[in-house]
Amino acid sequence: MHCLRSLFGLGLVTLCLSGVMWGCVSGYQVGVGRADCTGPPVEIHFMGYANIKQVGRGLHLRQFARAFVVEDENHKRVAFVSVDAGMMGYGVKREVVKRLQARYGDIYTTDNVVISGTHTHGGPGGFLMHLLYDISILGFVPQTFEALVQGCYLSIKRATDNMVDGKIFLSRTTILNVNINRSPTSYLRNPEEERAQYEHDVDKTLTQLRFVDLDNNLLGAFNWYAVHPTSMNNTNKLVTSDNMGYAAILLEKEYNTNKVPGKGKFVGAFCSSNLGDVSPNIMGPRCSISGNECDLLTSKCPQKEGECFASGPGRDMFESTEIIATRLTEGALRLLNENSQEVTSREIIGELGYIHQFVDMPNYNGSTYNPLQRKLDKIRGCLPAMGYSFAAGTTDGPGAFSFEQGTITGNAMWNAVRDFIVPPTQEDITCHSPKPILLATGRATFPYEWQPKIVSTQLLKIGDVILSAVPGEFTTMAGRRLRNKISAVAVATGGRDTEVIIAGLSNIYTSYITTPEEYQAQRYEAASTIYGPNTHTIYMDVYEQLTKAMIRGERLSPGPAPPYMNDRMLSMNTGVIFDGHPIGKDFGYVKQQPKKAYQINETVIVSFIAGNPRNNLFPEKTYFVVERKINEERWKVAYTDASWETKFIWERVHLILGFSDIHIHWTIGTNTLPGEYRIRHFGNYKYILGGIFPYEGVSNSFLVTED
Repeated sequence: MHCLRSLFGLGLVTLCLSGVMWGCVSGYQVGVGRADCTGPPVEIHFMGYANIKQVGRGLHLRQFARAFVVEDENHKRVAFVSVDAGMMGYGVKREVVKRLQARYGDIYTTDNVVISGTHTHGGPGGFLMHLLYDISILGFVPQTFEALVQGCYLSIKRATDNMVDGKIFLSRTTILNVNINRSPTSYLRNPEEERAQYEHDVDKTLTQLRFVDLDNNLLGAFNWYAVHPTSMNNTNKLVTSDNMGYAAILLEKEYNTNKVPGKGKFVGAFCSSNLGDVSPNIMGPRCSISGNECDLLTSKCPQKEGECFASGPGRDMFESTEIIATRLTEGALRLLNENSQEVTSREIIGELGYIHQFVDMPNYNGSTYNPLQRKLDKIRGCLPAMGYSFAAGTTDGPGAFSFEQGTITGNAMWNAVRDFIVPPTQEDITCHSPKPILLATGRATFPYEWQPKIVSTQLLKIGDVILSAVPGEFTTMAGRRLRNKISAVAVATGGRDTEVIIAGLSNIYTSYITTPEEYQAQRYEAASTIYGPNTHTIYMDVYEQLTKAMIRGERLSPGPAPPYMNDRMLSMNTGVIFDGHPIGKDFGYVKQQPKKAYQINETVIVSFIAGNPRNNLFPEKTYFVVERKINEERWKVAYTDASWETKFIWERVHLILGFSDIHIHWTIGTNTLPGEYRIRHFGNYKYILGGIFPYEGVSNSFLVTED
């Protein structure tokens, strides 16, 4: 490797040339970290589909928070977390920063920490602290909130503890057969000349930041790709990180050899981007009974043909998750293993930057250039509101009743229901037009705020890479416009050519952000664009000002902070009252023993008398292990509850007596070593007179044979 040192105004910069790939170093210290953040796996509704029937019954994949930390020679520092959660709530971020500051002082602040949700729809909810987002969860869930806070905090702490002198590489690749646009008719509303600039109606590019030490030892890789983690549909009741989370597990498995998921030094993350209108169900929507195509505009089927559901590419949701995750992982591995034209690193990295501002969206007043009339138009935000098509759901998860996507007129009955809850004003109706308002959430204040009025906007700059942390789900074209805007403004303000990455669902959740043209179609994404038709235009204006200020090194007003509502949270979720067991059979008793022998591709099922899993979430641990016998005295853990091959299913046997069982499934994969195995279950039970106590159960051993 040849290194040339030069002085460029911004400080000492090192240029490194290795083969055909340019690497860059500027006195960076880098660190990566990972932590478990799995919430309560049973009796809590999942966040994502807003399906009241989707209540947790167990665990398939654990949730993790994955972080990187970078510091430059000027001791500026930034931290980024990608967390296996539906999205991020500001209450969570505020508490994470509070814990970081208790340990590190002012090194970490609201301004230089980004927390981005992957958008899995298979995790327990109740952490967002806004009524509309928590109502289908039956309110606030302290266990979910604490698991996410502690996991995000620990991931940054571990990344900080692991910091070494290092380098960062940027690369990109195209991945096909992973995503489709689920609102293609809305996308077609965008100008033809703009659409002509892009080959696809969704982004197909995976962007990767690779972290290595000065000896080029790989530390971690963070990958951004635009796709909804909705391969697991709304019938799933096992906690899962879905396709993005499983892709991260597969990537980490490549470099953390002989480690169970969640263990090992290498950290690999797949992070959300502008996924608002992007589905992984690439076989497209069909009527669930007839198999016929759905109506393109409304995503509805004739009554006798079932619901309009998208699926694929697998035979079921588990296989679809595996296929999509594998394709994402293969793309990331190509970038990690090949020196090719697809790898583009920066010649000059330079110093770090960051900027953050809270924005009062309903009271935002600005202007935007109107190219048709060649003048500035005034723009303003609206109080939050949800449109009729919000209730229709999407082709990834249809809604209820007779609501249809693309609805632009109201209904007298539903308007009466809306007005009974809280009526919109005529100003609201005009402001949101052509959206017919179904829920005037911005007017609702009981028992606390229903949707955010104040949002978090933020940029992180790592050399000439800018991470744009956006507070919701930008659609494909909305994200493209924002990327182009930030890049152009950065150059015009005196910066270098920049690579802009959209980091979706960051810091606070505000539903969707469509382009103004897509808003007119009023499909699900537009009906869920809560600040009205100018929402995206306002963000374009805000992020332009953020970019200018960050490049110039200027400070902006922090803006009005979101209200503190921790002490006002309500919940209809009850805690565990007590656990019971049949007379003569204690907790941990094996109700169903395994067979004596199994072959590859068979499934082992073992059942235990159990306590409620909510008694102990086992952070950084596991509810069970599959162990392989090494010798007469030693058993080695082969699989845990975080492994793809296993499922942990909880069953309430008797409500009044508090009886419950745990069913552990292990599907024996082709890479499983033959030998003698057993399954051990760990749990806690709540005694009727008080106290929570541990127990353990162990199955009989059994053989796994090749034939």
